[in-house]
Amino acid sequence: MSRPGKVYASVWDAIEPNPVEAENLKLRSSLMLALTRYIQSEGLTQAQAAKVFGVTQPRISNLVLGKIDAFALDMLVRMATAAGLRVTMRIKKAA
Repeated sequence: MSRPGKVYASVWDAIEPNPVEAENLKLRSSLMLALTRYIQSEGLTQAQAAKVFGVTQPRISNLVLGKIDAFALDMLVRMATAAGLRVTMRIKKAA
């Protein structure tokens, strides 16, 4: 857990002491946000989004509710790709 007075680069760094897990959470949350924005921008219902992403409607419900523990990184990449979205990655040295 976070320490009083310490400044963190992200909320995930503050709540997850393991840097590997914190990075994974950052990536998953970014993908979840992008997928949710896609659903909104396309005006899709959860049922329609489920068909586009190749998942069930309850999975879309978990997505829009932000249930990050319900999704692995590879599943989110598959969903984005199914929607015709391109996932890119940038790697840089940690500060």
